Amino acid sequence: MNFELLHPADQLVMIMARIYAYGMTTTSGGNLSIRDENGDIWITPSGIDKGNLTRADIMQIKPDGTVIGPHTPSVELPIHRDIYKLRPDLHAIVHAHPPVMVAFSLVRQVPDMHLIPNASLVCGEIALAKYDIPGSQQLGRNIAEKFAEGYNTVLMENHGVICGAKDLYHAFMVFETATSSAQIELDARKLGTPRRLSEAQIALDSSKAHPPLDAFEAKQVSSEERAGRRDMCTLIHRSYDQRLFTSTQGTFSMRLSDGSFLITPYMKDRKYLEPEDIVRIKGGMCELGKTPSRSVLLHQRIYEMHPEINSVIIAHPPATMAFAVTDAEFDSRLIPESYISLRNVARLPYATTTLDIDGTAKLFTPQQPVLLVDNQCAIVTGTSLLNAFDRLEVLEYSAAAMIAAKDIGKVVLISDEEIHDLKVAFKLTDGEE
Repeated sequence: MNFELLHPADQLVMIMARIYAYGMTTTSGGNLSIRDENGDIWITPSGIDKGNLTRADIMQIKPDGTVIGPHTPSVELPIHRDIYKLRPDLHAIVHAHPPVMVAFSLVRQVPDMHLIPNASLVCGEIALAKYDIPGSQQLGRNIAEKFAEGYNTVLMENHGVICGAKDLYHAFMVFETATSSAQIELDARKLGTPRRLSEAQIALDSSKAHPPLDAFEAKQVSSEERAGRRDMCTLIHRSYDQRLFTSTQGTFSMRLSDGSFLITPYMKDRKYLEPEDIVRIKGGMCELGKTPSRSVLLHQRIYEMHPEINSVIIAHPPATMAFAVTDAEFDSRLIPESYISLRNVARLPYATTTLDIDGTAKLFTPQQPVLLVDNQCAIVTGTSLLNAFDRLEVLEYSAAAMIAAKDIGKVVLISDEEIHDLKVAFKLTDGEE
C-alpha cells in the first residue's frame, strides 16, 4: 500500500483508527492534521467519536479560514496553525494522550530517547511545554515556541504529546516510537537504573549500512515460498497488533527448503506488509528491486551455522527491552512454559550483532535459543516460523509478568529440583549447558 497516495481525509481516518485501537487516545481526545500542497489544513473534528471516524467527518480549512465539512474542527486547530506557520517544513501533526506519555507529563519530565538507538534517531530530543487551557492561544504559543526552537516532539504538562513531521506517516512513526520508548523507560525504572546510550553509540547504529548484495531476478515462485510469504505477513501483523513490533522495527525471517530464506524489508510499515513486500535471499543475493532488513547478514550466518534453525526474529518488545536497558537479570525460571520455551537467555553487549556477526550467530543452541542485546534488541530463533513467534510471545509475557511482580513482592523462581523434574517430564536435554 502506498500511503502517500491516499487522500488526506483517508490518511487521517486510518492513522486515528490505529491510535485509538492501541489505546493511545480516548473517544473524545486527540487530533490529527495534514497541511497539503495548496496550504489547506485537513483536521479531525471536535466532539466526534475517534473510534468511528469516516472520511466524511474530516474537516478542511482553507488558507483564508473558510471551513468545509459537517462538523466543528478540533478545538486545537489554532495550535496546528501556529506550528505550521512557524515550521514550513512540517506537513502533518499528531496529538494524542497515550497513558505512558501522560504519566511523564504529570511529573513534568520528558522520557529519555537515548535508551535505544532508534528512538533518538527517529524522535530527536523531546521538549516540555508549559500547561495552559486546551485550545487557548497561550497553550498554542507555548507549544509553537518549542517547535520554533527545532523540536519535532513536544510533551505538554498535564496533557499529552504532539509530534510533527514531513507527512502523516512519519509524524505517526515519531509518536509511536516516542511512546514505545517511554514505556520501555517506565518498565525499566521498576527494575533498576536505565542505561543511557552515548551519542557515539547511537551514531554507530545510524551508520550501519545495508550490506552490498548482488541481485537476482526470481523466475518462478514455489508454493512453499508463497505459503511462507503469507504466513510471515500473518505473524508480522499479529506481532504489530500485540506491540511486539512497531511500524518500522521488527524483523522476521524464514528458511525455505532450498536453503534460501525470506526476510522482512527495510523501513516498510509492519502493520500493512503484503506478501509481495517480503524479500527473498538466495545464495547471498537479494531479490531484485527490494531492500532487506539491515540485519540480513546475521540471519544468513545463523542459518548457515545451524541447520536446525528455520526462523529468526529480531524484536524490541517493551517489557523485554526494559531488561535490555538495565542491569536486571532476565531468568526464565518463572513458570514451566517460560523455562521450557526459553531455556537459557544469554546477554550480549551493545552493537555485538553488528561488530561480531559470526560470534553472535555461534551462540545459539537448542538450550540457548534467545539472545538479549543490551539497549538494542531480542533475537529469537525457532525450528519453525510459529515456534520462533511463540518464543517471542513467551519472552515478552514473561518479562511483563516479572516487572508486574515487582509491585507485589519478591519474585520466587522455580527451584533447581523443580527444573530437574521439568527436564525429565519434557525430555529436555542439557546439551552443552
